[in-house]
Amino acid sequence: MLVSCVRRTSGTTRGVGRARGHAPGRGGFTLIESAMATIIIGVGVVAMIEAQQAFIMSNAWSNHAASGALLAEEIRELTRRLPKHDPVYGVWMDDDGLGGESLVGWGPEDGELSVEDFDDIDDFDGVIFADIGTVGLDDGDLPGPIDAFGNVIPEIAIDGEVVFDEEDAMVPMVGWSQQVIVTKVGSFDTGTVLADDARTAQIGVGEYPLRVEVVVTYQGQWATAPEEVTRVAWIVP
Repeated sequence: MLVSCVRRTSGTTRGVGRARGHAPGRGGFTLIESAMATIIIGVGVVAMIEAQQAFIMSNAWSNHAASGALLAEEIRELTRRLPKHDPVYGVWMDDDGLGGESLVGWGPEDGELSVEDFDDIDDFDGVIFADIGTVGLDDGDLPGPIDAFGNVIPEIAIDGEVVFDEEDAMVPMVGWSQQVIVTKVGSFDTGTVLADDARTAQIGVGEYPLRVEVVVTYQGQWATAPEEVTRVAWIVP
C-alpha cells in the first residue's frame, strides 16, 4: 500500500510538471511592437495631412484660374463693341517739327481720363486696372478690376456681401489686376508684331489688324510680387 501511494503521488507530480512546462506565455505588447505601431500610424496621419494640403492648394488654384479667365473675358466683352481707332479722327501721321513724322491718335486722346471716356480699342493700350489704381492716367493705371460695362468689380465677403472700407467706400477685388496690351500686327501674318506707326503705300497707318492681350495677375496678402494667372489674346481685323 505504501508503494502504491508513492507511485500515484509521483505520477501526479510528473503530470503537474508537464502541465507547467506547456503553459502559454504572458499577454501584451513589447516596446518594439508599440514603437512600430506608432510609426505606422504616424506615417499614415502625415500622408493624410499632406494629401489634404495638396487638395486645398489645388482647389485654391482652380478658383484663381477661374477668376483670372473671367477677368480677361470682361475686358474682351468691353472692347468688342469698340472700333480699332478713334471713331472721329482715327490715327494719322503728323509733322513732328523735326523734319519727320509722328503717330497721332494712338492711346487715350486729350480729355480721356477714365474707362468711361475710352471710345476705341487703342485707348486701352498699356492701361492697368487694379485695386490700387488711381483716378487719372498719369501713372498708367486706373481703379479696377473692371467688368464688361466698365464698372469696378467689388470684393465679396464670405457671407456674400460687398465689402466696404472705413470710409464706407466699396473695396475692389483685392490683389487682382488686368493689364491690357494693344499691338499692331501684319495684315497677312497676324503673328508678326509691327510698330504703332507702321504703314505702306497700299496700307494706311490705321488699317492694320490689332492684337489685344489681357494679362491678369494676383498678389496675395503675404506675396512680395504679383503672379500671372491668365493671359488671353485675340485679333481685331
